[in-house]
Amino acid sequence: MKKRAARSGQGVPLGGIGAGSIGRSYKGDFQRWQLFPGSCEDNAVLANQFSAFISRQDGKKYSTVLHPGKPDLPKGSDISGIGSWDWNMSGQQSTYHALYPRAWTVYDGEPDPELNIVCRQISPIIPHNYQQSSYPVAVFTFTVTNSGHTAADVTLLFTWANSVGGKSELTGYHSNSSMIEKDGVHGILLHHRTADGQPHVTFVIAAQEKEDILISECPYFVISGSSASDEFTAKDMWNSVKEHGSFDHLDPIKTSMCSRPGSSIGAAIAASVKLAPKATQDISFSLAWACPEVKFSSGKTYHRRYTKFYGTDGDAAAALAHDAILEHASWERQIEEWQDPILQDERFPAWYPVTLFNELYYLNAGGTIWTDGLPPIQSLTAVGWKKFSLDMLNGESDDFNEMVRQNNTASDILHRMASVFERMHASIASNSAIGTTLLQGEENIGQFLYLEGIEYYMWNTYDVHFYASFSLIMLFPKLQLSVQRDFAAAVMMHDPEKLRILHDGKWAARKVLGAVPHDLGLYDPWFKVNAYTLYNTDRWKDLNPKFVLQVYRDVVATGDKSFARAVWPSVYIAMAYMEQFDKDKDGMIENEDFPDQTYDVWSMAGISAYCGGLWVAALQAASALAREVGDKASEKLFWDKYEKAKFVYSKLWNGSYFSYDDGDNKMSTSIQADQLAGQWYAKACGLFPIVDKDKAQSALEKVYSFNVMKFKGGTRGAMNGMWPDGTVDMSAMQSREIWPGVTYALAASMIQEGMVEQGFKTAEGVYHAAWSPGGLG
Repeated sequence: MKKRAARSGQGVPLGGIGAGSIGRSYKGDFQRWQLFPGSCEDNAVLANQFSAFISRQDGKKYSTVLHPGKPDLPKGSDISGIGSWDWNMSGQQSTYHALYPRAWTVYDGEPDPELNIVCRQISPIIPHNYQQSSYPVAVFTFTVTNSGHTAADVTLLFTWANSVGGKSELTGYHSNSSMIEKDGVHGILLHHRTADGQPHVTFVIAAQEKEDILISECPYFVISGSSASDEFTAKDMWNSVKEHGSFDHLDPIKTSMCSRPGSSIGAAIAASVKLAPKATQDISFSLAWACPEVKFSSGKTYHRRYTKFYGTDGDAAAALAHDAILEHASWERQIEEWQDPILQDERFPAWYPVTLFNELYYLNAGGTIWTDGLPPIQSLTAVGWKKFSLDMLNGESDDFNEMVRQNNTASDILHRMASVFERMHASIASNSAIGTTLLQGEENIGQFLYLEGIEYYMWNTYDVHFYASFSLIMLFPKLQLSVQRDFAAAVMMHDPEKLRILHDGKWAARKVLGAVPHDLGLYDPWFKVNAYTLYNTDRWKDLNPKFVLQVYRDVVATGDKSFARAVWPSVYIAMAYMEQFDKDKDGMIENEDFPDQTYDVWSMAGISAYCGGLWVAALQAASALAREVGDKASEKLFWDKYEKAKFVYSKLWNGSYFSYDDGDNKMSTSIQADQLAGQWYAKACGLFPIVDKDKAQSALEKVYSFNVMKFKGGTRGAMNGMWPDGTVDMSAMQSREIWPGVTYALAASMIQEGMVEQGFKTAEGVYHAAWSPGGLG
């Protein structure tokens, strides 16, 4: 984990999926830079701004950075730096609107009372689109309307610092250059030499010249630090636009240089237009960046998904910026077609689309990485040989090859284990870093990683991906299947490397055969899984059932039977692995009186509502999946176990809800918001419910009355745990927390059971807490 100060004021972030993220606040600040794995620079680069200059025929002139108020600027910047710019806008007449992946800022009469400026920000997050959605680019379209009775000369300015938000801004030897004009698109490339061994980054800011729009460039100005007496400063740049309305008068010889150590440089592009009274004009700018390599501290480096379409050269940013300006109207139409059915559906309350779409920001700003699906750039021979050790895994004997061809689950499992081993240690290229082998003709969609939180550094933490994965399977199902393939392969891994467990100081293997890992690692994802070491997650009771349930849900959602066949051996062995936790052989797994599940500081003992319900649902899902792949013996095996476990699970019913676990102490009486997680997932998959409808409704009514309504009147979501006397369960840190993902799952479960009003009221609490004007932020 990395300690971070909580900040408010975030807005819709920029860029596609997995190619780096640049945040943008509602004020217009470019901040929260996430261009490298596990790195997040929160501070705004204040030279990155849009500005407006207006000159009217009656002599009135206005100039300002389009930022409310003057931010805290570095000392000395008032002389020749950005402090010398005009920060004249109050923001009192301006509003910000967000509906991810779009945002709108309306400058209504600021800075000119007779001018309306609307900035529409868009990034190419387009469902079921696996090309443009990977692009590191954003477009800003300004609609400028002259409501006055006199003509106005309007110049919009886009300034950008040669910086990635960190300390390398001042290390020197960064350079800027003009891009080659094409289709009227002008732009400037800012080449950045990154510190700490991170890959270099190239930014491009661009705009398109049209019949009525003049584009001019300032490829180089000094923002701060040491500069020669004849160098062009931020103050010079500002005054040039303020006086001339463009950069056309600049001497091009002086506008392309490298930065000196200790100094910061930037670039600017201006779009100028003459607006007659009552006239309107659209002006589009684009921002693109090229950071083609993803480098992990293990030394392995991968290429990002977008390089499949634009190559690995840093100058690809120029092509991205160009294409974005030409294509963004099509992107926006596709986004509108996706969102409009929700926006126009009067059955939904007003807060619902705001929350539904804006929660998707994490597809970009969750530290996401989307690779091209190829192995690390370095040779895989560097990988150690201790990962896997089974006698039959060389796959060389005729007997072994013949056995693999037999149509039964056991031999297929051995084949998968051998296949994982061979791919991990192959010296030749394969079509993924580790994931399950692609079938003939199947598209290599790449591999996907995201962090549990930008302060919680682990890739694809599976216990909570269980909740978040619905966004992927509904919007980008091929990415979800890719994640599942990686976990299916990880099930077959065995890594005996010893790790010290923080909870008790004991040593445990990094990963044992058959266990679903908690995460795909941190420093060496896919190869070194389980970065989490608070507890030994090989003994967690929820991970394997969650894997099986997600696999079956994904098969149902996509109808992809080839995927079902590919991962079935991992599903089978994941279920077999759980048998060790059924101590009394009654068909039900038992928790071991420590936090052996996602609530990792909240212990469960014996049969638990949470893990027990997930297990019952997973047994039914495994049976259904066996039917899909034609394994009749396994279909019956898991169905018989399901019926036994379902009966045992019913013993947790106490008359109004399912007890936290089957202990005989106060802890066991806690009303857990997530007690019917198994029921929720089973019904979402189209499986039979694991509890009777009347019991499900009763338990959910109890949770609604206690966990939702008895805390802040239902305006915060569902408290994880409540005592039957109506007070918050303070027995553990997580029992007294509210988790948005759990709240949404609970709301969905209520709607499944016909409790529609309560479901929406429950989810609305998260809106009030996080997304409303009066929220916690």
